[in-house]
Amino acid sequence: MVKIDSIELPDFPLLLAPMEDVSDPPFRALCKEQGADVVYTEFISSEGLIRNAAKSTIKLDIYEKERPVGIQIFGANLDSMLEAVDIVEQSNPDIIDINFGCPVKKVVSKGAGAGILKDVCLMESLTGEIVKRTKLPVTVKTRLGWDHESIKIVEVAERLQDVGCKAISIHGRTRAQMYKGIANWEPIADVKNNPRMHIPVFGNGDVNSPEKAALMRDRYGLDGAMIGRASIGNPWFFKQVKHFFKTGEHLAPISMAERVDAARRHLSMAIEWKGEKLGVFETRRHYTNYFRGIPHFKEYRLKMVTSDDAKDVFDTFNEVLEKFGDHQFA
Repeated sequence: MVKIDSIELPDFPLLLAPMEDVSDPPFRALCKEQGADVVYTEFISSEGLIRNAAKSTIKLDIYEKERPVGIQIFGANLDSMLEAVDIVEQSNPDIIDINFGCPVKKVVSKGAGAGILKDVCLMESLTGEIVKRTKLPVTVKTRLGWDHESIKIVEVAERLQDVGCKAISIHGRTRAQMYKGIANWEPIADVKNNPRMHIPVFGNGDVNSPEKAALMRDRYGLDGAMIGRASIGNPWFFKQVKHFFKTGEHLAPISMAERVDAARRHLSMAIEWKGEKLGVFETRRHYTNYFRGIPHFKEYRLKMVTSDDAKDVFDTFNEVLEKFGDHQFA
């Protein structure tokens, strides 16, 4: 069993990573149903929260069926981050997560996200003050370092633990790498093997198959895996990994009926959450992924991503079922 403070999780839990424009309530619900043990919100700007920006505050919406759920915030200004923590607490999440890993320029240029990797002392003090501010467990998601020459993740993780961080998720790339190259899990294992570390250490980056998840568990000895890009359009990934852990075999390929059901439910929940116009528009990006690799699918995908009317999209889902039946696609 793995514990984040008092939150009990199964051995080698699978966590849904916080992903901008992906990890919204509908997608989190689908991943939770398919075996995600912890889910995180999209990352939320502390500056946006304290200014009551609609784009930020809507991301605070969480639901009982998601628990345990973490709300992730980012920022580099202590006063703003502390005020944001007070706002986040009102949504009653199970975890507050701090983003020290986002490599995007507009975040980094403000000293937030991975930008704070240039100032480990600020990273440490910011975490410590947030821990003092809330009774909720505080966790951190970060990267190996700013660049290859500045990787000090063993020291960084230890210092964050010492100021009260209850778990750390580490992406196996530096900020300089962005998402290029191969994630390096060796430094994450070094963090886990540090005899002074006693909080869970979760790995992130390139966990894109059940075999990779097993490797992270068995060879690198990490406490769990945070799943990001592998889950986009594939909320079944969590179930696939757990089935592989249990049996050593792969689940059967996802049938067209299952794909359509997920897309249909995703759209329905999005409409319920944010209304038809936004629900239809913001769900479009997922359809390419739900139906990736399906031959002769272009005309249906085009209908899904160009229609502004929910009924038309649902009708297209029905057409797809009639055309492809319950075929399975690897």
